[in-house]
Amino acid sequence: MDNEPVNETWSDRYCVYELITPRIETMRVMLVDNLIADESHFSEIARSEPGFHAGKWVRLERMIASMAMSNIENNVRMLIRQPDVHLVHLSDLNDDVVREFDPDAILLSGTYRDFDLYSPSLIEGFNNFIKRNKVPVLAICGGHQLVGQAYGARIMTLDDRLPAEKREGRLLEYQYRFVKITDISDPIFAGIDSRPTMRWQRYTKRRHLLRVWQNHGLQLDRLPEGFCHLARGYLSEIQMMVRRTVDQLIYGVQFHIEKSFQDWQADKYWEHRNESRDGRMIFDNFLVEALRFRGREENLVGDSGPKPASGKVSAGSQGSSSAVPATGF
Repeated sequence: MDNEPVNETWSDRYCVYELITPRIETMRVMLVDNLIADESHFSEIARSEPGFHAGKWVRLERMIASMAMSNIENNVRMLIRQPDVHLVHLSDLNDDVVREFDPDAILLSGTYRDFDLYSPSLIEGFNNFIKRNKVPVLAICGGHQLVGQAYGARIMTLDDRLPAEKREGRLLEYQYRFVKITDISDPIFAGIDSRPTMRWQRYTKRRHLLRVWQNHGLQLDRLPEGFCHLARGYLSEIQMMVRRTVDQLIYGVQFHIEKSFQDWQADKYWEHRNESRDGRMIFDNFLVEALRFRGREENLVGDSGPKPASGKVSAGSQGSSSAVPATGF
């Protein structure tokens, strides 16, 4: 223990603390709320569902959206010294809105309802937008699926059924789970295998593994056209993907990297107390890559490598270890 940095704590049960230094001085980030916001956003299929109640469904979606968007914005404000954040809803996402704000990156939130319950005009509008868009995109969970279907993949349950065939009782990937990196050379993984001490958590000693928060019952059935596969999981093969062309940079993550800072000072064991280090690093690396893609490296602070230099912030509270074995890959 005498040779270890004094800012770190460790035991058999808890994570070490890592110092977080914002690597970005300033950045404009557009957050897209993909959850339903109005009764008009429901499809005719939704209206024929058992128990459909437009008002109640919208209120639930708005409650979830409040938490989800807060988590995403919290990451942005932790990782950028002077962020300029603009929130838009999926129904308002278009070329004019993006052109007016001129973001360096667009972050797509997760979702709650199946996409066949959305008004077809919402999905069609997004599909047209994403194929034209030239701003770097990070798509999270349902946003990842939304991007995938725009480029030709189908959204299925984890046991390969159409969502409408199995609304209830679905197989889920939930809580912290391991994801296996399939292309470690991608810059989104910079620093992932560099542990702060030789005694980093036991379950992450294997290389090329991510420990991330999962909460989904749907998946993409295949890699979308023009995307490269980056990571796979126990049940979902397409856990991470990227589309990198001259005009586009689009990352999709099936898991919830925005959980990195959620409830990081909470004192309730049933709350999410154990920080997802790997999710945070992926989030941070995306923001850096987005600036590079936009040719705005001047917004980076000093060394833009995975180990930053100043303005330290604590990475989160201690939390108990996952019992899930790192096998099956």
